[in-house]
Amino acid sequence: MTDLTKLTIAEAREGLKKKEFTAVELAEDYIKSMEAKRALNAYVCETPEKALEQAKASQTKINAGQGGDLEGIPLGIKDLFCTRGIATTACAKILQGFVPPYESTVTSKLLAAGANFLGKLNMDEFAMGGSNETSAFGPAVNPWSKDKPLVAGGSSGGSGAAVAAEMCAAATGTDTGGSIRQPAAFCGVTGIKPTYGRCSRYGIIAFASSLDQAGPIAKDVRDCAIMLKTMAGHDAKDATSAKEAVPDFEKVLGGDLRGLRVGLPKEYRADGLEAEVAAYWDKAAAMLKDQGAEVVDIALPHTQYALPTYYIIAPAEASSNLARYDGVRYGNRVDGEHLEDMYVNTRTAGFGAEVKRRIMIGTYVLSAGYYDAYYVKAQKVRRLIRNDFVEAFKQCDAILTPTAPTAAFAIGDENMKNNPINMWLNDMFTVAVSLAGLPALSLPIGLNKNGLPLGMQIIGRAFDEETVFKTAFVLEKQAGFKGVK
Repeated sequence: MTDLTKLTIAEAREGLKKKEFTAVELAEDYIKSMEAKRALNAYVCETPEKALEQAKASQTKINAGQGGDLEGIPLGIKDLFCTRGIATTACAKILQGFVPPYESTVTSKLLAAGANFLGKLNMDEFAMGGSNETSAFGPAVNPWSKDKPLVAGGSSGGSGAAVAAEMCAAATGTDTGGSIRQPAAFCGVTGIKPTYGRCSRYGIIAFASSLDQAGPIAKDVRDCAIMLKTMAGHDAKDATSAKEAVPDFEKVLGGDLRGLRVGLPKEYRADGLEAEVAAYWDKAAAMLKDQGAEVVDIALPHTQYALPTYYIIAPAEASSNLARYDGVRYGNRVDGEHLEDMYVNTRTAGFGAEVKRRIMIGTYVLSAGYYDAYYVKAQKVRRLIRNDFVEAFKQCDAILTPTAPTAAFAIGDENMKNNPINMWLNDMFTVAVSLAGLPALSLPIGLNKNGLPLGMQIIGRAFDEETVFKTAFVLEKQAGFKGVK
């Protein structure tokens, strides 16, 4: 029998249906892969026994001609999603040992569709980081690493690494400023951040509430479409969840792009964009044009303000959200002589350097003397950034940009380590989309001279993931990218 971990979700689903193999055999192959590749540090909590138990139940349903869209499909779950009875820590010391008594809405939907959970995946602490190096468990390692270990991207680095290394059929991720798209680009896989509100945030440990959005990372565009259809939908438990119908995203895949207008924003040819990335951007535009699309130049004039705007709003919301970790109700506690002492000791020991940095920035911009000067002004600029996209979409139906300005860099890179702003600049092409709440997908377009994957980003109108998927599917076919050898 061939290695079942090489199958896409679509292929595995078909094989299960035709009884070419069983759900248990599929789970066993992924468990072997997890065990063989532990050096990648993609998983922080493995649940093989649970996965096999779920696989047996799935096979019973399959044998009876029943089951959901993901029946018997083994998935990895980012450690930001609360999973009942399974440790959920957001890869933070302050939450070590926390086992939720409830399930997040997204993971509930996946379980209801028949998915099997292999375990919890590594990530940056509280999703704050762009390289997975802030994790209390240490960084996930990019499967494309050669001479030296490379970052898998962040914050969903474990998800990107696990999918690329065939340690799960697909994974959940969350994206606040690029945390699905950037790991997908660095690891040579596909990931989509859906429109804000498309997936419920209930049961997802909060970072920045007006930006956080769940989405899938998978082997290809079709698998992302299959995953998102299951993950999405209105949820009464989440006030930001949109009451929008969820289309069958898989049905739009195929055909050419005649009549589609694809925009290229001139502002994205920024300093720091590697020449190879720019060349692949031009190549991707030519591929879409060959398939019938009309390529047009567009302007997103407030792009230059996206990063500073994001790094005011996101830390402000993080400061508010992380105030709940006080050592009183749940999570780790470090005692002191009095209450304030206990707060200080708990947070000093429990939060990492990047989380502390963002809490301090956020608290500062929300303080009485600076609220109007920073936070209120940032919200006004956020509206201008969103308006740029509204105007741009009057000229085009989708926007094509690079996902990241470079390929994956080395773990412990001194330029990133010594200057956090350099790390933040990796999100220069993704944060504007998040601020505008739009859907965007990253897919691998090719390899650079060092044999590392590069990603392209396709951005769509709000709640128009269908156009994003259709465009990405065509580009994927033209690029013909192959995964880790």
